[in-house]
Amino acid sequence: MSKNYVQIDPKDNIIVAITPLPKSTFVDVAGQTFTLQEDIKQKHKFALHDFKVGDELFMYGVLIGKAVLPIQRGTAITIENVKHASAEFNDSKEKFTWTAPDASKFTDRTFNGYHRKDGKVGTANYWLVIPLTFCENRNLDVLEGALSEKLGYETKKDFAVDTEALIKQYKSGASSEAILNTPIITTKEEISKNRVFPNVDGIKFLKHDGGCGGIRQDSEVLVKLLAGYITNPNVAGATVFSLGCQNAQIEMLQKAIDDIDPNCAKTVHYLEQQQSESERKLIEEAVKYTFIGLTQANKIVREPAPLSKLVLGLECGGSDGFSGISANPALGYASDLLVALGGSPVLSEFPELNGVEQELINRCITDEDSKKFYNLMRAYSAAAVAVGSGFENNPSPGNIKDGLITDAMKSAGAAKKGGTSPVVQVLDYTEQVTKPGLNLLCTPGNDVESTTGLVGSGCNVVVFTTGLGTPTGNPVAPVLKMSSNTNLYERMNDIIDINAGTVITGEDTIETMGEKILDHVIRVASGETPSKAVLHGNNDFIPWKRGVSL
Repeated sequence: MSKNYVQIDPKDNIIVAITPLPKSTFVDVAGQTFTLQEDIKQKHKFALHDFKVGDELFMYGVLIGKAVLPIQRGTAITIENVKHASAEFNDSKEKFTWTAPDASKFTDRTFNGYHRKDGKVGTANYWLVIPLTFCENRNLDVLEGALSEKLGYETKKDFAVDTEALIKQYKSGASSEAILNTPIITTKEEISKNRVFPNVDGIKFLKHDGGCGGIRQDSEVLVKLLAGYITNPNVAGATVFSLGCQNAQIEMLQKAIDDIDPNCAKTVHYLEQQQSESERKLIEEAVKYTFIGLTQANKIVREPAPLSKLVLGLECGGSDGFSGISANPALGYASDLLVALGGSPVLSEFPELNGVEQELINRCITDEDSKKFYNLMRAYSAAAVAVGSGFENNPSPGNIKDGLITDAMKSAGAAKKGGTSPVVQVLDYTEQVTKPGLNLLCTPGNDVESTTGLVGSGCNVVVFTTGLGTPTGNPVAPVLKMSSNTNLYERMNDIIDINAGTVITGEDTIETMGEKILDHVIRVASGETPSKAVLHGNNDFIPWKRGVSL
């Protein structure tokens, strides 16, 4: 793909500029030759032929918009001359066949993970501290201050100051010179090397603004999400704070856990502040119960597990005009490889599947799932329209600036993350992944809301493609960031894990890049290579309240 421009699909009547193309550049594509009538920015598109008002534009082989002004061949496609349009769809499936890719390179590979009693395998081993209502967030802060740094875990500070060392020197009668020569600074890295519980990766505090107020359905969805986090294979157990009078009651969370796993063997400690003698007593109990839980979690060690135990979240955000032709299809190939190996990739962000609905409906194995996906997409779209918006408003200013000018264009590229395999299950938000193969999960397009939902439905690792860059992470699952272009990888190497820009330059094919992605996922899942988001402590957690979020 090292040419200066590319036609992605033979049906496409707009062409992608791989490099900046100056006016008068000679173009030879799809049997046509002409010169550009104006400068075309890198990642943007230009017309393959003349368009009249109302003519349809195609990219990735699907409808992505309609002309609202006459467009001359060799001129730029912009938000001024094109509006969003997407293909109609119905719930009737067409015949679909799939040939799995050659996954023989990975057949004998395993990853070292944490085996749980329910048969799932974690890529990490965390203890959670969860509030059932925002009223308890302060108590989480107190608990974090009491435990994290002392036990050698992540701290918000770049370093720790050991004032105790100075006090000991003073009490022992040390001179001023001796006190000045006493080392008291400990770096983050030094703190983590001195973990009290080496087999526990950390304590994660899932603060949120829900659990009370709003509508009762908000709390019902929240407890299902929290139950998904507690039962996620990356979690050993949890300490749960309840105020007592909030909508999200302890019994609701217990039922939600039981619905996911009736035989859940994980330790969950519940503390209700309105039943406690005092706040001090509440914190004292929480610290002790959490400490005991950590001693139990520390007994679990990593052991080899088949790649079929990987539940891979497929995410994108800060997308650019290259995302759909490098990072996303490469991740899609890795997804197909994982399916061939018995694993479970999960594609979310339903507002960013607009225009490719029929393809996904055709790929659904069962009529039940094709109808469920149809109904979820229709309901989501109708909800957006009801508040005066719509899927067409999904592209952000950053998307548009970097060449993604309609939601259908953005969606067609975003859907490439899901590869080409059959859809084995369609899940609504908070429903759990239970079948091997490609799953579809209803979430917003918002990066953090979607990633939060993926992990809440059972993903134990996430790959997040980006063309513009993002630090997004998750408290429970490692999130690997993958750039669509090499420029981004070089500029933001501190937060980007993988570079798919080599597909654009021709150094990699979609297939070789997909294999590299899966290899990197295995190393991260084994604890050999930490994701940049984990290293930086990006613990983004935003529950979706099921309102309209694009």
